[in-house]
Amino acid sequence: MIRKSLSIICSLVLGFFASCSPTSKSDLKVAATAVPHAQLLELMKPDLKAQGVDLTIVIAEDYNIPNRALVDKEVDANFFQHLPFMQEQIEQFHYQIKSIANVELEPMGIYSKKIHTLTDLKDSAIVAVPNDPTNEARALLLLQAHGIIELDTSNNLQATIMNITKNPKRIQWIEIDAAMMPRSLQDVDAAVINANFALQAQLSPLKDALVLESKDSPYANIIAVRIGDENRPDIQALKAAMTSEKMKEFILQKYQGAILPAF
Repeated sequence: MIRKSLSIICSLVLGFFASCSPTSKSDLKVAATAVPHAQLLELMKPDLKAQGVDLTIVIAEDYNIPNRALVDKEVDANFFQHLPFMQEQIEQFHYQIKSIANVELEPMGIYSKKIHTLTDLKDSAIVAVPNDPTNEARALLLLQAHGIIELDTSNNLQATIMNITKNPKRIQWIEIDAAMMPRSLQDVDAAVINANFALQAQLSPLKDALVLESKDSPYANIIAVRIGDENRPDIQALKAAMTSEKMKEFILQKYQGAILPAF
């Protein structure tokens, strides 16, 4: 993509750019959360550079920003979300975006600083779940899978706490921004945390989670682009790099099952 401006004043663009760098004819900007998405993108920088694509990774902490930045053409792609989340945002905001590749699955887990197994969860315990629609449903489905609650529809990908029909332990719910979930562990009996935020908080999904999602979860993380851009050469180069054998081997070796390839 040819950009005329020599630089971007990042603090003025939605307030989330982590750094600024001059653009070039081969510049490709991808918004991503820090762990593991930015790590995976960083791995492929040299490979893309060899193909004439200069990758700039734009770090975002707020789940609501990267899709808006993509639609506003502040970035060329993003890598932070799963398909149900993107579909929810498309329905809500009518974004003209699409997935071009599944890359990896980050199993959501239930974590606690106060109990060692889910059977230790006491009556009237306080449990934190993410407050965005798709991740809240994902958390509730995980709790249902382990017998803590029952929902009105067993596979409801839009479920909220209002869809809970059976709550035998009389769990008290706290809805918190997904990025803040690890910080809640000191104040709640358990929290349902996305793997990327768990890793960022130095929690090991395999060692620290009481339970994790199964490998057949529908929540693989995707690369999203604007509709109409999917056949751009630099976008195709990004897709190929992020679904390469090199990427698969890196995910398996670095994360040891805490994150899984999804291609």
